[in-house]
Amino acid sequence: MLEVTCGVTYLRAMEQQTPVALKRLIWIGHAEGVSYLLLLGIAMPLKYMWGMPQAVKITGTVHGVLFVLFVFALINAKMDAKLSMGKVILGFLASIIPFGTFFLGRIMGLPQK
Repeated sequence: MLEVTCGVTYLRAMEQQTPVALKRLIWIGHAEGVSYLLLLGIAMPLKYMWGMPQAVKITGTVHGVLFVLFVFALINAKMDAKLSMGKVILGFLASIIPFGTFFLGRIMGLPQK
């Protein structure tokens, strides 16, 4: 019970301290990361091993839209949350590396549990 209470307290403290632009960036980053993993891990093998190019068309389109949204969210976070250019570059590089966007909170310097 104590652990749950501490977790809720931690989340409330993080909500109060974290700018909305950073929260949005992390949510979009996670969605973009999942779409990237689906594209690389499922759609690409379906296309090249089993001749199903439609999987890449659909997953690639979704991933492309999420990537563009991620870049816009990164620019928005740069302006609203006053991120340094180094953090913006690291955030962009994280979007290119599989599993990279799942570490955005750490890259942006948010408090870790």
